[in-house]
Amino acid sequence: MTAVDDRPMTTDVVEFFENLEVPEGYKAELLRGEIVMMAPPDLVHSDIVEAVLDQFPRRDWRRLQMVAVAVLQETSEPMPDLVLVERGVGPSEGQLMPSKVISMLVEVVSKTSVERDYVVKRSIYAAGGVPIYLIIDPIMGHCVLLTEPKGAGEEADYELQRVTKFGERVPLAPLSIELDTTEFGTYKGVKAHRRP
Repeated sequence: MTAVDDRPMTTDVVEFFENLEVPEGYKAELLRGEIVMMAPPDLVHSDIVEAVLDQFPRRDWRRLQMVAVAVLQETSEPMPDLVLVERGVGPSEGQLMPSKVISMLVEVVSKTSVERDYVVKRSIYAAGGVPIYLIIDPIMGHCVLLTEPKGAGEEADYELQRVTKFGERVPLAPLSIELDTTEFGTYKGVKAHRRP
């Protein structure tokens, strides 16, 4: 038997992941067949998510946390920091939100998630046709707005990218919102990176 034959089938990985018992306070994601477990976020991260949440009125938006995204033709079930879906759209039960009904996904970069948020998830969300992917980066003090997804699989990407420094407004024209970033904090003493 070869090493290739020993690898689990895609359905086996998904089934294993969906039955995985995750310790309380942690979250796990399936990203292209790899299971990634993350520790609870720190206060900078949590405050940013709260500041974004507050800017999307509940009467208009489902502002979901701890919800996995179902992406067709991907062995992935990412769990973004925030999933925004128009009120009245999408399933009302279950643990997965189909990528095709999502208006915007938000990831707040943690000290250990730079590569996942900027590369892996960018490709997964583009492959899923998510129209707006917003990366909020407290390491670099900026937001990266990605729109116009194209392509499939690992080659998928967003055609438009706009970087906005913390303190400036991020125009989310398709959602009729300008996101205020003045309350977004930064991590202290964390080495800068070169993304996006």
